[in-house]
Amino acid sequence: MVGRIPVMNVTPLVDLGRQPAKATVGEPFPVTATVFREGHDQLAAEVVLTGPDGKRRPPVRMTPHATIPDRYEAWVTPDAGGAWSFEVMAWSDPLATWQHDAALKIPAGVDVDLMFLEAKLLLEKVVASLDPRDPSAADAAQVLQGAIDAATDAKRPAPARLAVLEAPDVTGVLATHPIRELVTVEGPYPAYADRPQALASSWYEFFPRSEGATKDPTTGKVVSGNFQTAAKRLDAVAAMGFDVVYLPPIHPIGEVNRKGPNNTLDPGPDDTGSPWAIGSKDGGHDAIHPDLGSFEDFDAFVAKAQSLGIEVALDLALQAAPDHPWVKTHPEWFTTRADGTIAYAENPPKKYQDIYPINFDNDPTGICQEVLRIVRLWMSHGVRIFRVDNPHTKPVAFWEWLLKEIRRTDPDVIFLAEAFTRPAMMRALGAVGFHQSYTYFTWRNAKWELEEYLRELSHESDHLMRPNFFVNTPDILHAYLQYGGPNAFKIRAAIAATGSPSWGVYAGYELFEHVAVRPGSEEYLDSEKYQIRIRDWDAADRDNRTLAPYLTRLNEIRRQHPALQLLRNVAIHWSDDENILVFSKRRVLPDGQDDTVIVVVNVDPHGARETTVHLDLAALGLTAGESFLVHDEITGEDWTWGEHNYVRLDPFHEPAHILSVRRPR
Repeated sequence: MVGRIPVMNVTPLVDLGRQPAKATVGEPFPVTATVFREGHDQLAAEVVLTGPDGKRRPPVRMTPHATIPDRYEAWVTPDAGGAWSFEVMAWSDPLATWQHDAALKIPAGVDVDLMFLEAKLLLEKVVASLDPRDPSAADAAQVLQGAIDAATDAKRPAPARLAVLEAPDVTGVLATHPIRELVTVEGPYPAYADRPQALASSWYEFFPRSEGATKDPTTGKVVSGNFQTAAKRLDAVAAMGFDVVYLPPIHPIGEVNRKGPNNTLDPGPDDTGSPWAIGSKDGGHDAIHPDLGSFEDFDAFVAKAQSLGIEVALDLALQAAPDHPWVKTHPEWFTTRADGTIAYAENPPKKYQDIYPINFDNDPTGICQEVLRIVRLWMSHGVRIFRVDNPHTKPVAFWEWLLKEIRRTDPDVIFLAEAFTRPAMMRALGAVGFHQSYTYFTWRNAKWELEEYLRELSHESDHLMRPNFFVNTPDILHAYLQYGGPNAFKIRAAIAATGSPSWGVYAGYELFEHVAVRPGSEEYLDSEKYQIRIRDWDAADRDNRTLAPYLTRLNEIRRQHPALQLLRNVAIHWSDDENILVFSKRRVLPDGQDDTVIVVVNVDPHGARETTVHLDLAALGLTAGESFLVHDEITGEDWTWGEHNYVRLDPFHEPAHILSVRRPR
């Protein structure tokens, strides 16, 4: 039933409160509610968090929304990992009612004595409620007694008595010690606080078989890299500031229907096939491709990464090559067509003849237990992050079960959903437990598209899914990168690294790899999905043909500015040019310091743009008319800015300003 003080439309709720809202340790999140009542008496509301330890945290007062009537909001912050809950508590506020009425009646000479008598009774009630164990109680009582004396001193003029009751020290005590009447509680509702890396991380993807691979100059045969040679690449990844290295599947690759270069159907005897065609006579998801090494080699690779401050993320691709052991031992796990053949994977017009998708309906218990076994196997080898391939092609109920099973025993394990699919499915996967999600960022390139998408991800779907802005993947080479030149690579990296707390690049991005297999395609020419790709990183560094220094600087800026490590703090600003994107992020740190970053990007990679940038100073924590210093974290330049600022951005010089606001101390 509706409470005495109605509290409605509480957010954040996921699936009507059946699933926990997303939270992160140390990350503030907003709780909002519609709160109202009959008549004209004042009300108040606050949010109370209850932690995994079962202890209630101090209440946080809700404030009215600036433009929406009866809408209240408070920001609360989990201080520990685990399952949390929150309640919205609303009450009739006799103190606020008196303050409102007194400010109108006493100056008008209406019910003056009655108003001061009511003040006396209310203040005495507050004094009686003070807890003597509270160190501040004595001071609060002294302040209130002075107010009571003023209220009852008929010799003073009424305006002077009212001025005492409206003094900041009195109103401060009353705000801290409210009188709550007709209390209504809505909730509790669930939230779950993950470790900070579930929100903020920098990913680098590479194929171990390509790193350290060699080509015989006589025969032309390519010799695969392995975990030992790939481990040597980790130093460069760490030097660029990435803290997650993501490996595509490392398992044996099927030989039946193996794909050749560029996804062809006629492989040669030395062609390696796609790592996502998992399983052969050498084993399945619980085995390592013989060319890559042994489990001991993998363990050494993980240990090397950890020594550099890097976590290893492993691909979890629930599908099988035609010669995967499952096809013989569990044929019921696949779909048999009318002609007796097993259906291979399709995503028209794409066909994956080398992959059999799993049918989860014939033996759901068997499949669930097998996947759980596989995940725990790799967890035992130091993997605490999984990038899940095509989760939208598996039942959502399966993911809900699996992720809860893992969270129950290992809440630090993170799952990233690679689901470029319908919004409802993407949000559902986030709702049932995926910690991060791939997004439509790759296809959002115009200023207006980026503005809309940043708003959506930071303020509309933030309780459901956390975005990871990958600038490219082995599957996705957007036309913007194909035809935008090196400038486009800088632009996309700058937006990804600052617009989302998690972002990622696929190896070769820093070398500006941009050639598609054919016009109109988003597939790379000589895609690394189907063949080993040998890159000369050292030569690129020597010849200055690399974006690595720029990526390094972006990751340095991310570490230096905590504001960039949050999602829900994006504010969109304005410019007079359709190609100049402007947004900011602000974070007030526990020590009271303010970290604010303004990002101005020319999204046109082909030409210089100049315009006026218009800032919402309130969103920056500044007052109207205030001027301030900004420091360009890319170029090192300093300027004095205000509400309106001239900007010229030439992508052939620097396409973006990443500006830290320097506040006077």
